Amino acid sequence: MIDHIAGHTFHARRGHLKHAFRYGVDFVLVDLPLENAPRLLSGNRFNLWHLSDRHHGGPRGDGRGVAWFREILAARGFPLDDARLVLLTQPSFLWFDFNPVSFWIALRDGAPCAFVAEVNSTFGQRHCYVCAHDDFRPIERTDRLTARKLMHVSPFQEVAGSYHFNFGLTETKVDIRIAYENGGEGVIATLSGERRPATNATLARAAIRRPLGAARVLALIHWQALVLYLKRAPFLKRQAPPEALVSDGHPTAEVRS
Repeated sequence: MIDHIAGHTFHARRGHLKHAFRYGVDFVLVDLPLENAPRLLSGNRFNLWHLSDRHHGGPRGDGRGVAWFREILAARGFPLDDARLVLLTQPSFLWFDFNPVSFWIALRDGAPCAFVAEVNSTFGQRHCYVCAHDDFRPIERTDRLTARKLMHVSPFQEVAGSYHFNFGLTETKVDIRIAYENGGEGVIATLSGERRPATNATLARAAIRRPLGAARVLALIHWQALVLYLKRAPFLKRQAPPEALVSDGHPTAEVRS
């Protein structure tokens, strides 16, 4: 599987200071190690677009790829027989790599039954939130999975509150919603787009339509941070990362569409 998602992300800040923006992004959904990939996409070697094990699955810059994800699942008793393990992420563009969030996904019969949200901050930190139902049944788009926020991601948000994930993945579409809630404050972030086979043509168009890939995304993050600063949003200094790299979320009784 090598799919290209030319999608969109939407962010909306809720609470006393409101702010929202939307922009296009390019993600890939892939089996690892990469095999039979388009010429413009490579695994563990330089290319226009590429994926490297050291960027995913483990500490930032020292990852072990899908082997790490397999160990995370095995430690929690996930039935790995017949499971398909895939990664949803922004590929590196030329020399540059940055992903605000990537998702390791365990599929059974094509349905997501567990995922790890691999969250990276612009402070150089990473934390991974493991989410699944207690019985590892398929995760529906309306299911709400909750994880306590443990890492400083935005200088405008405290390390407090919780993330609530609605995770939608079908054969044709990605539709993910993350709601961060901390009292009356919070942020809603979405990632959505159609799944289409990745080809040299789609990857070349992505490089032209949204040049610089992840570097462009990082620039947009800093631009939105400047806007919030000018709106006088409280600015917090970098805080220490959590001691553990991985934490476990849990389902909640409430469901949301």
